Amino acid sequence: MIMNDLDAPGLTVDKGLQALLDSVAQDPTGPLTVGVAGPAGHGKTALLAELERVHQRAGIAVRTAAPEPDEPVDPDTVVLVDDAHLLDDARIEALLRLVAGRRHRLVVAHRPWPRSAAFSELVDALRRDGQAVLLTPFTREQTAAYLAATPQLGRPADLVDFVHTQTAGVPRDVERLARGLAGPDSRTGATVDPPRSVILEFGPDLDVQPTEVRRLLLAVAAGGALPVSMLGTLLGRDPAGVDELIATTRAAGLLGADGRLAPIVRRVVATLSPTTERTAVWRRLTELQLARGGAVLPLVRSLLAVGALGDCPPATLAAAADEALADEPAFAAELFAAATAAGGPPNARQALAAALAGDLDDALRLADRLLATAAPPDRSEAAVVAATALAHRGHVGRSVELFRWSGTASAAAFAIVGGLATGDLAATTESPAGDPAGEPPTLHASAARLMANGVRESVTGPPTAALSALVQAAALLEPDGRAALLPDSPAALAALTAVHCGELEIAERVLHRALGAGVGGPLMARRHRLLQAWILMVRGEIHAAGERLATVTLDGRQLESRDQLFAAAIRMGIGRRNSDLGALKRGWGQALEAVVRHPVDLFTLLPLGELAIAGARLGDLARLEPYLQQGRALLDRLGNPPLWSVPLHWSGLHAAILTGEPTVADEHVAALLAAAGHSRYAAVVAAAGESWVEVLRGVVDPIRVEATARGLHDTGLCWDGARLAGQAAIRTADRRAMTTLLECARALQGRPSGGPGAQTPTTGANTARVAGPTQHGLSDREYEVAELVLAGLTYREIGDRLFISAKTVEHHVARMRNRLNCANRTELLALLRTLVADRASDTAGQPWPQRASR
Repeated sequence: MIMNDLDAPGLTVDKGLQALLDSVAQDPTGPLTVGVAGPAGHGKTALLAELERVHQRAGIAVRTAAPEPDEPVDPDTVVLVDDAHLLDDARIEALLRLVAGRRHRLVVAHRPWPRSAAFSELVDALRRDGQAVLLTPFTREQTAAYLAATPQLGRPADLVDFVHTQTAGVPRDVERLARGLAGPDSRTGATVDPPRSVILEFGPDLDVQPTEVRRLLLAVAAGGALPVSMLGTLLGRDPAGVDELIATTRAAGLLGADGRLAPIVRRVVATLSPTTERTAVWRRLTELQLARGGAVLPLVRSLLAVGALGDCPPATLAAAADEALADEPAFAAELFAAATAAGGPPNARQALAAALAGDLDDALRLADRLLATAAPPDRSEAAVVAATALAHRGHVGRSVELFRWSGTASAAAFAIVGGLATGDLAATTESPAGDPAGEPPTLHASAARLMANGVRESVTGPPTAALSALVQAAALLEPDGRAALLPDSPAALAALTAVHCGELEIAERVLHRALGAGVGGPLMARRHRLLQAWILMVRGEIHAAGERLATVTLDGRQLESRDQLFAAAIRMGIGRRNSDLGALKRGWGQALEAVVRHPVDLFTLLPLGELAIAGARLGDLARLEPYLQQGRALLDRLGNPPLWSVPLHWSGLHAAILTGEPTVADEHVAALLAAAGHSRYAAVVAAAGESWVEVLRGVVDPIRVEATARGLHDTGLCWDGARLAGQAAIRTADRRAMTTLLECARALQGRPSGGPGAQTPTTGANTARVAGPTQHGLSDREYEVAELVLAGLTYREIGDRLFISAKTVEHHVARMRNRLNCANRTELLALLRTLVADRASDTAGQPWPQRASR
């Protein structure tokens, strides 16, 4: 880089230009015939100024103007001509004579356009008899070198990237932006937008351009691909005239060689162009784009960015909203609203966009208004929107009515799903075809039909058929499901069915694919994430489940009633599995509110069962009993389909264990055994239920318990399997069986077993620790200590709470670790969580009475 005398940024050159300058500096009197071409702002003037300084230092005279036609020029004088493209033909002829005479040294700088015939001849002569130099934008390295020469800036990478991206490397623009960023009014390091002072510097460059060039710049600034034919209509020129305007604009240094504007130039054009001119061009552009069926969304965004959206025609706004619907439903709803405000008719698509964005309040309000006033096609679409919103809010009965009324094939299928969800067995005989007069079998309609078939099979057929239909329905929506408005997604129902079948891997995959494809838009994204959190919780991956749950409410929007119910159940399930009694107590009120807000249906039995166990743990199950009765009545109306009834009986069994009701537990086990032949999952859960009650009655068959626990683990109930093995271990008097079952519990929890170094005490003082009345569990005092240890208290704090010394607390902990054969404190805490959770009532830790018969 060459610096000028003021030590300010000067000319930054590439290797080719540097070689030219070095050659002139070494031999100022040598041959010199150079043509320098480049758009405005690319450094032609700076290069000529540097050449002038080099020759003046060598004592050589310099002429900086083209000669008159008959004016003699001293051969010893160097001729440096700038902006040669503006010369008349006579002066160009004079320069041609100098080139042809081969006696004069001259450098001619010019823009690539305009080019008259005479000027083209001059350019060809300079290239033929001398050297042609083409000035191009800075590379990133050259931009960095220029900024490094500005002491106030330096060359941090983020600043270099910002300046180079904003200017596209045009040297004039790099200089302006660098000067603005180094100025006293600029915020150092603030590289979000160029300073206002820099934008204003471009004003004269814009003002001197012809009207057609400014209109072209506005058209390009609007964004989107603009074909020449469309630009010709906009600018009133034929294709050749458009090409000429583009060449002129490029030569002015305002338009890149790729036909795009640098970000800073785009901002200049949008900001400094007269408002009337800008609005007229952009409005006309949107009309042309709409007429040819092209995308108008990029143009509408540009109008919005400068506050000119109100001047856009309603039809254009509605078309842009349709384009935004799949990826940005909230933005689409705003555009539909703007179209209506601009005089367009009310549109059911606005209600659809609001619903997809998750704004069910607006969706319901708009849909209800259209149901009363709109034309039949819009009324049908409004009915679907209202039905979907009501389904998400738990009003499934009203939702089914609206779906049936709307009359489309998809709506008829959704009505079947809703009918079965509320226990209407007659829905199994309905046809999902509806009244599809002329309705094409779209992906959406086909997926809805498969979805209805899958739910029907879940009630009346084998689980494999139900799962297959629902997974296929989910796959059908993946290619174009972002704008599909769904009361529930086939992916969500497939995941629920898979969970009820013990096929958690299938559930995880179908949810992952649905989220990746954006099926159902933001409205369904929460549902899919909540089910992912549920699967993680069931597997025993408690921390991951909590993290996934936290992502559901990152946008700050309130959960709808169905999602709120699942979220509350997940929070309570995490608290129960962590033996966090405080969390259970804190969350119980919100959980009850969620149950009250969302009426019981087939697809919410899973969270209802989880909350039943939490209610039993808190001794407050009675408040949930009316809703559990509704769930049982719903299943009765459907003929107690095993796919949906087995998980509820499994939850009921654990609630009965916690409330100390052996008779109720036996009833649930009997129901599980009756359904055992329905599926592998039902058989595993039935065997586990039978093992649980046997263990609680003091009958521990270690081989059977371990097999059952591993079966639970293999069906995805990892935490339950480990808990069964752990409870059996602490309730057996057989030392060998206890060790085996504890090893099994650790393995199922994903922790290493005790290994060779984990010795089992069998003699002396150690034997006394596992003998006596507490050999099947912990003493009351040890349970108290365990609860406080799990609460995070120190030994001193526990001692203060229990009026014992910290040393005594330490002895209690050591004795528990030794008795439970835990290799380290981490294993001890994990096992204590299970033990404390099972001591929810006075009877939970004591043997139950034997059953009269099996």
